[in-house]
This record gives sequence, structure tokens and C-alpha cells, in this order.
Amino acid sequence: MYRNFDDYPDVLDVSDIQALLGIGRKQAYELVHSGEFHVIRVGKRIKVSKCGLINWIEGRNNRDKPN
Repeated sequence: MYRNFDDYPDVLDVSDIQALLGIGRKQAYELVHSGEFHVIRVGKRIKVSKCGLINWIEGRNNRDKPN
């Protein structure tokens, strides 16, 4: 188990997001399917960049930037 945020890998899976945010499995899946941040699918696996999640937490969503 990771002890602090820096210990997590640069690419997170749903269980990492669940642990980081202290939310349940269902809520974690709802979050990654919400479109709030970029998600990568590798087969059936869902991956999220730690940097992208941090930006979302801090309100700096990449989807809000002008083109």
C-alpha cells in the first residue's frame, strides 16, 4: 500500500484512484466514466495519468483550455 501521493505510479488505475480519493469502487468507476479528465483504455483496463488527476483535483482541467 502506498503511503503518500508521490509513492503512486505516474499512471494510475481505478483502484489507485479509489484509494487516493477515499471513495468506493462504484464511485471511482463513475468518476473515470464522467469525462472530467482524460482516460486511457488498454484492453479492458482503465488508466489515468497521475498528473491529469492532480490537475482535476486542483481545478486545472485540461478540457477547459481554449484550442
